[in-house]
Amino acid sequence: MEFARLIRSKTRVRFLLILAFTLLGFTVMGYHPGIEDDGVYLAAVNADLHPALYPHDSDFFRLQLQATLFDRWIADFVKVTHIPVAWTELLWQFLSLFAILWGCYSIAELLFAEERARWAGVAMVAAMFTLPVAGTALYLVDQHLHPRNVATAIILFAIARILGRKIWQAVLLLLVAFVLHPIMAAMGISFSFFLAMCLKDPAPKWLRSLRGSMAAAVPLGWIFEPPTPAWRKALATRTYYYLYKWTWYEWLGALAPLLLFWILWRIAKKRGNDLLARFSLAVVIYGVFQQIVAMIMLGPSVFLRLMPLQPMRFLHLIYVFLALVAGCLIGKYLLKGKVWRWGLFLLVTNSGMYASQRALFSGSDHLELPDRAPDNSWLQAFTWIRQNTPTDAYFVLDPNYLAAPGEDYHSFRALAERSQLADAIKDTAVVTQVPGLGPAWENQVDAQAGWSRFQLADFERLRAQFGVNWALVSYPQPVGLECSWHNGTLAVCRIP
Repeated sequence: MEFARLIRSKTRVRFLLILAFTLLGFTVMGYHPGIEDDGVYLAAVNADLHPALYPHDSDFFRLQLQATLFDRWIADFVKVTHIPVAWTELLWQFLSLFAILWGCYSIAELLFAEERARWAGVAMVAAMFTLPVAGTALYLVDQHLHPRNVATAIILFAIARILGRKIWQAVLLLLVAFVLHPIMAAMGISFSFFLAMCLKDPAPKWLRSLRGSMAAAVPLGWIFEPPTPAWRKALATRTYYYLYKWTWYEWLGALAPLLLFWILWRIAKKRGNDLLARFSLAVVIYGVFQQIVAMIMLGPSVFLRLMPLQPMRFLHLIYVFLALVAGCLIGKYLLKGKVWRWGLFLLVTNSGMYASQRALFSGSDHLELPDRAPDNSWLQAFTWIRQNTPTDAYFVLDPNYLAAPGEDYHSFRALAERSQLADAIKDTAVVTQVPGLGPAWENQVDAQAGWSRFQLADFERLRAQFGVNWALVSYPQPVGLECSWHNGTLAVCRIP
């Protein structure tokens, strides 16, 4: 009974500390639903719940999500619980952060004997949620709900199970991650494979005999569609696809972590920390292997169609491990039991990341919580449109609106919940994944060229060509447009 009470007490303390670091990390990173990739996922969830939405443009989010169950899972959760979509997204974002930190603690618990080292590792990951991953357009964790966040948490739990020699539990977890985010899960499977092999005895002998390994395949049928001129045009907008055009500091960000883990492997091996040494060796081998795969896939033009698989995103896991292990080592050797050192450590790591996020989303609230009236003029327009225009309204707006000052990359489709002509920024990412959308995307974007000079005749031309009947334009609006709403920046107008 005494032992059982001790276990329960330790679990309760662990739960509360992880909850505290989750709250801190969430507050530092901010919350911005509907931005970036959430423009695709949130629109898909809305469409699953309300099939009448998006009668004109659903291919720009549905086709890309054929390989994931994420949007249907969230939609089913909303149907069963009756929790509104906005609150559901917030709930699962917070649960994802909590699970990521719990997974990190589970790994640190096996690699480091000192409790202070484990918590310093968790604290470091929480502070570094929005650390950019070199050259990949990724953060450790997104500032909105994303299947990558959920998949990352599951992969971390799977890695902890492998370290604990519970292989079959890890296999089941990786399968769950795969149905949520196939590309990230493939990276998790790859690392888990090398880690499991490094835990075998003798690991170096087995690894020297490794020949002809292949990267995990992602079953996406559209990957075999031939490249088109429109697809190549869209691909050119995503510079992080072109590995051989990376800058020196992006290459440094890719290779330096492998060198650091190689050094850690040597040191840990010399000091008799066998499990940390094997883990570090697995990171190095995984990184070298995936780097070679990436250089092959992103090199010759014959493999051009494989670029959207984004093989350099293997760095995401390495950066998570880098933050975790760095934090653990700081806790073990520098912080120790000194309260003032812990305070300084938390202040420096969290304040820097908070400042960077405030600068990045300078036009928006740091925490865009549900049911809170937005100060952002774009979000005000999206809210009015969602509440006051017909479900089948078809909008046109600046094709580069996502990059407009103060817009902060909030998706019209996801937040206004209305159809729109293709944009020139986010929809290009979808086209790189689904080449069949290229001609439609190119046709629509080209038709919006010269947007800043548009007059009534241009809007009438778009209505005749595509059927759009509403426009979101700068205020004051062009002469002849009948506008139903405006603020100091934007106007919502009918196209006659």
